[in-house]
Amino acid sequence: MSAATATSAAESSPIASLPPLKSVIAKYDLLPKKSLGQNFILDSLILDDIVRAAGSVTAGTTIEVGPGPGGLTRAILKAGASNVIVIEKDDRCILALNEIKESLSKDSANITIINDDALKVKTETLGTEPRRVIANLPYNIATVLLMHWLRHITSFSSLTLMFQKEVADRIVATAGTRAYGRLSVMTAAFADASIKMILPPSAFTPAPKVTSALVHFTPKKDFPPVDFDSLETVAKVAFNQRRKMLRSSLKPLGDAAKICEAAGIASDLRAENLSVADFIKIALFLKG
Repeated sequence: MSAATATSAAESSPIASLPPLKSVIAKYDLLPKKSLGQNFILDSLILDDIVRAAGSVTAGTTIEVGPGPGGLTRAILKAGASNVIVIEKDDRCILALNEIKESLSKDSANITIINDDALKVKTETLGTEPRRVIANLPYNIATVLLMHWLRHITSFSSLTLMFQKEVADRIVATAGTRAYGRLSVMTAAFADASIKMILPPSAFTPAPKVTSALVHFTPKKDFPPVDFDSLETVAKVAFNQRRKMLRSSLKPLGDAAKICEAAGIASDLRAENLSVADFIKIALFLKG
């Protein structure tokens, strides 16, 4: 589809006839709640860029967490998604999301609204494959959700998620850097991740005190021969005392010297010096 054709299709979409997001927020009194980690993006160009970073959304199911007034939902539908599932905890936002649903003709797209806490929803079972998540995540639950999705990463074709930039830097960090930690190891073991966009506080309403970053994840093609729980246990213990040498930091797992010797790793190294492959070796030794 050419750019001109795509633009024409977007302009003729039922989404184009919806009122501006600011009007929707005023109509339903959707002032963002700090307790829910709500920071809305209202700029349609930024929202379109987020969806574009996720790749094609036309096949399978697109899942959004924390849609709020539905700005990103509109962008997803405008990009040609035919099956969209949104998970929204805030009861106030459901009316605004229903407006979007009611604007769609039966043959154009289908949107399912789940009024629930995303932490309680088995996202990996929703809809049909290929299944993807695109979300401006509430920052207070972003890391917990990511860890759950990494555990079930083979159920998704991709994840495109907004984080505080500090968290995004930890996600993509490599061995030997200050940001490298448990989140880096777990991400790199099960997914390929890269930062696609960096957004200033001014891109959000209300403006947070931090810079944000959009991270795109796809499942590893060569999956590691280790289970998620075993690797997470090793990474968590090793980085719990990150400044100590492995001979000390790995003691909660057993004989640290023996563990390092079996994995072929020097016991005087620190967790931040180990590659993801090293963590996998330790986890495999402990497992069997």
